[in-house]
This record gives sequence, C-alpha cells and structure tokens, in this order.
Amino acid sequence: MSGKKIRLSKSSIGEEEKEAVLKVLDKEFLGMGEEVMLFEEEIKAYLETDFDVVCVNTGTSALHLALEALDIKTGDEVLVPSLTYIASFQAISACGATPVSVEIDPNTLFIDMKDAKKRLTKNTKAIMPVHYASSAKGMDEVYKFAKEQTLRVIEDAAQAFGSQRNGKKVGTRGDILCFSFDGIKNITSGEGGAIVSGDKIVIQRAQDGRLLGVEKDTQKRYAGQRSWDFDVKHQGFRYHMSNIMAAIGREQLKKIDTIGSKRQSIVQYYIKALKDIKEVQILDFEFDQIISHIFVVKAKNRDALREHLINNNIECGVHYKPNHLLSRYSTDYSLAVTERIYEEILTLPCHVDLEIEDQMSVVKSIKEFYNE
Repeated sequence: MSGKKIRLSKSSIGEEEKEAVLKVLDKEFLGMGEEVMLFEEEIKAYLETDFDVVCVNTGTSALHLALEALDIKTGDEVLVPSLTYIASFQAISACGATPVSVEIDPNTLFIDMKDAKKRLTKNTKAIMPVHYASSAKGMDEVYKFAKEQTLRVIEDAAQAFGSQRNGKKVGTRGDILCFSFDGIKNITSGEGGAIVSGDKIVIQRAQDGRLLGVEKDTQKRYAGQRSWDFDVKHQGFRYHMSNIMAAIGREQLKKIDTIGSKRQSIVQYYIKALKDIKEVQILDFEFDQIISHIFVVKAKNRDALREHLINNNIECGVHYKPNHLLSRYSTDYSLAVTERIYEEILTLPCHVDLEIEDQMSVVKSIKEFYNE
C-alpha cells in the first residue's frame, strides 16, 4: 500500500455552510421554519418548474411519503429495479406494499421495461424507476408504459439532482420525483430529501405527512408557529427537514453549477483515460446531461481489481447488491442480467475535492492490473 488514501466519496462543505448554520443556531429556532420554506422556493426556482417542492429529512422519507400520498398499501405492488439501494425497497414495504424486483438493461442499468411488463399483475399500482448513477435514460418508455397501464410513477431521482433529461432539468416534468440531499449527494443538506410534483393532492399529503399528519401545519411552521387546534386524517411521520439542514442546503444550492462542472470534468477524464482498456466498459449514459453522483464501470475480474485498488489506497465500491438477493426481498425467480451485472460493476472515486493527480493514480492502478 502506498500514497495517500483516495476516497470514494465525501462531503464538501465550506465556510459559507458553517456560517449559515451558526446564524440558525443564533436564532434558536432549529426545527422546521423559514429556512426550509426558502430552500423549497430556491429549489423550485433552480429547477425552473411549476411543480411544488416539499423538503423532508431524507431521500428515503421522500419515497415513503410519496407512496403514502398515493395510498399505496398492503396488497399493492410496485415495480422497481432490483439493482438499487435498499432504501427504494424499504420505502415500498414500509407502506405494507410489495416491491416487485425487475431486471435492468445491461448497458444503462436502468429498469428493463420488457421485464417490467412480465411482472405486471392486477395488484400493480405504481412503478419506481431509479436514476442509477444519476442517469434517467429510459424514462420516456416508463411513462409510456405507465400511461398504458394506468400506473403512477415515482421517480427515485435520489442521485440525479441537477441532471437533465432530454435537455430539461430532472424535476421539471413527470409524475412524482424524489431527490436526496444526504452527505455525499450532488448537493447536501447534511441529510435531507425532497418531493417534487405537480399533483396538488400529493403535495398536500406530503406536507402534512412529514409533520405527523397534522393538517396544514406547514404554513404555521414557516411563520415560526405551530398548530394547537388541528385535525389528522392520514398516517403521518416525523419526516420534516430542520432549519439547520435547510441552511446547509441553501448554500450548497448556490454552488450547484460549480459542483456540476467539476463532477462532469471528473467523468470526462475517466472516460477518455479508460476507453482503450478492453476489460473496462463505460455505461451507456448521456454524460453531458447528467451530474454524476457516482461513476460506475463494468470490469472484468472485478473482485480482484477491487482488491488491487484497495491495496493501493484507492477506495472503490459496488453499487448495489441486488435486493432480490436479500433475505427480506428474496424472489422465487432469478434475474440473470442483474445478477451478472452485479458481478461486474465497480464504482470509482468521484467527488468535488478529487484532484487530477488522484484520478491519474486510479487510472494508473487499473492499467497496472490489466497489464496495459
């Protein structure tokens, strides 16, 4: 093992975020209030959308509230690619519904719509496509399918904030979209997430649901107050975002263009440097349209390569273990493509503080492994 440790991912926080948090602390109103309202307004302005934005404490909470807002319940089924983080599946099962594992396209790692059609039953109520590694390539097919089958669409866009689809920002159109702002996402609020939708009923349900189901408590909180005489009609949760989190997020949002540019330059370096290594395959993404939260390749002899990189002080990851291979979500059918791809995918270091020398070390180590 030699050299400094090259991290797979990391938060990047400056003095601006620290000062913003201190201002909130000085005001001594730490829960959900004006900062959250302003963060929601600024997200909406950045996205240039007519949709409404509801900020919550995690991306997983966003998915759960979106499902709850659609009254997804026990006996219902939601189509979802198996190759996703466990959060997608847990959000579905938290409603009592059944996540139905679906194959992926081997080149884009996006949900395979041919397989999705095979998994369709009379109990299917929604489909949850995942923007794997920030890419939404394939969403047009999803919406065509959903329209034909009268299904709701919840886009797990946890990794895709700031990215585009067909030349427009993700979040400007669609049914329901859920973002994540956790510590290592494209922008962070420490933890956090958001629901974006043009469906006013979904938005109202999400606003109430994040505050334990208390009806129309959101406006009170924005004014620094709370509801004392209220009604509750639906199950709610403690899922609201705090002013502290929103203060971090607001400063991060100001940097999104710089963040996006840096992440895109990192990806372009990898693509150029790795393109001639026959054992490494770049995914079929429209990289110029996305801000890559993670950079994933398919690699021959992946496990040995991963060990080689780790031994050279280079962190790398595997995103993700397919959910149908987990005990809680095991299936009585196999997903051959997903299982094969799982043995090949490798995530390389990608974060805004990654230096060009770090990338050169990563590429050099990969070339050494393959004797290039």
